[in-house]
Amino acid sequence: METPDFGTLWYDRPKYVFMEFCVEGTDVHVLIEDHRIVFSCKNADGVELYNEIEFYAKVNSKDSQDKRSGRSITCFVRKWKEKVAWPRLTKEDIKVWLSVDFDNWRDWEGDEEVELAQVEHYAEVIDLPGMDDLDVSKACLSTLWFPFSPKK
Repeated sequence: METPDFGTLWYDRPKYVFMEFCVEGTDVHVLIEDHRIVFSCKNADGVELYNEIEFYAKVNSKDSQDKRSGRSITCFVRKWKEKVAWPRLTKEDIKVWLSVDFDNWRDWEGDEEVELAQVEHYAEVIDLPGMDDLDVSKACLSTLWFPFSPKK
C-alpha cells in the first residue's frame, strides 16, 4: 500500500478535532482509536491508499465519527481533554502531507455563535445519523462543501 497520495486537512476546536481526507475513494475504512486513526481506501485508479496518524493527545474514540461524501471523508474526533488546544494533530512533528485547514481555524473566544450557526446548517444539510448527542455549540465543520463561510 502507498502512503498518503492525497491531502489531509485538520483544525482544532474546544471539544473536537476535525480531519478531512481529500480523496474520492471506494472501499473506505476508518478506524478511530484512543491514540490514533487509521484510514484506507482505493482511489479512482484502484490504487490502495493508507494513512495512519498517531494523535497529539488521547481522544474519545467512542464519541468520534466519520462522514463520507463524494470527494472526501471528514472525521469528527472527540478530545479526551476538552478546551485544551492542540498545537498540531500528530504526536510527532511531521508536515509533509498534513495541512492546517486555515479556512476553519479560528480563535475559540467569542466565536461560539458563528460556529453554532455553521454546524447547525451543516447538520441540516447532511442529516448526520447518530450525531444527535454532538454538542454543536462548540463544534465547527468544514466549509469546503459550502459556497459560503459565515462572517462575524
